[in-house]
Amino acid sequence: MSLFYIVIGFVVLQRLGELGLAARNTRALRAAGAIEFDHSGYPLFVLLHGAWLVSQAVLIPASAIPSWPLLTVFAALQAARIWVIASLGRNWTTRIIVSSDTPLVRTGPYRFLRHPNYLIVAAEIAVLPLAFGAVGIALVFSVGNLVLVVRRVRIEGRTRALRAREEPDDAIAGTSR
Repeated sequence: MSLFYIVIGFVVLQRLGELGLAARNTRALRAAGAIEFDHSGYPLFVLLHGAWLVSQAVLIPASAIPSWPLLTVFAALQAARIWVIASLGRNWTTRIIVSSDTPLVRTGPYRFLRHPNYLIVAAEIAVLPLAFGAVGIALVFSVGNLVLVVRRVRIEGRTRALRAREEPDDAIAGTSR
């Protein structure tokens, strides 16, 4: 089996595991009274990420010679992704979930950035296809991701503003930032 298929298989399994974790956390947050914002926008992220993976599997030849430096960057991004998920703990989800009794997370990578997960995912979307020479895939999906993330950050900003009016600590939880 080619290295390319091993890497793509790893990413598919990782993403499926994350979707399962996110679904479990989402159910628990909703059961505790959290509210989801932008439910209709969520499928766009699922579609984008699924199409990103499928396009690579279909368009990149199994024999593609990898760029080892870029694969190393991708591996580092996976470690950063785990750091984000661990930092948010039970509040990590792939949706915009707002809870009035949970303060903003300000530990882990959130000490340094407001939306570290969005930055990590943007880098992943570009770096993985570039590691196998697929510049077009990196460009197309990076632009699509940027459009969706800008929209999501605006929605998160509005939910923060609404929360700030209701509660002085600007409580929000579970965003995938």
